[in-house]
Amino acid sequence: MESYKTEDTFEIGKELAKKAAAGEVYCLYGDLGTGKTVFSQGFANGLGIKEPVSSPTFTILKEYYEGRLPFYHFDVYRIGDPDEMDEIGYYDKIDGDGVCLIEWAELIDDILPLHYKKVIIKKNVEKGFDYRNITIEDI
Repeated sequence: MESYKTEDTFEIGKELAKKAAAGEVYCLYGDLGTGKTVFSQGFANGLGIKEPVSSPTFTILKEYYEGRLPFYHFDVYRIGDPDEMDEIGYYDKIDGDGVCLIEWAELIDDILPLHYKKVIIKKNVEKGFDYRNITIEDI
């Protein structure tokens, strides 16, 4: 999928969330500034969450319950060791009744579930400063 502006990235996340099911895990991959948080905000909106959604960089996990499914938003950028994930209830969330979205998932690759949706967001400045290519794969 192609995104030519921030609003496109938001809408792609929103549309994906409308089809999300309980127990699914979405893993976001992309460099700094590619739009992972904008995608996450759109995803939350697609679940019916109205409160502001920001990247949980310092808290690692933010939980939202007002949408059609519980939404567990992880940002593992500051995780030093995947074992730290156990302390914040990671395994309960990925095996739970909600949907999980994990920013910087490559940092906890060893503990990702066997099956997840891999969302790769890449810039291509030749196509414009705000251009993003968004690929979604079932793993």
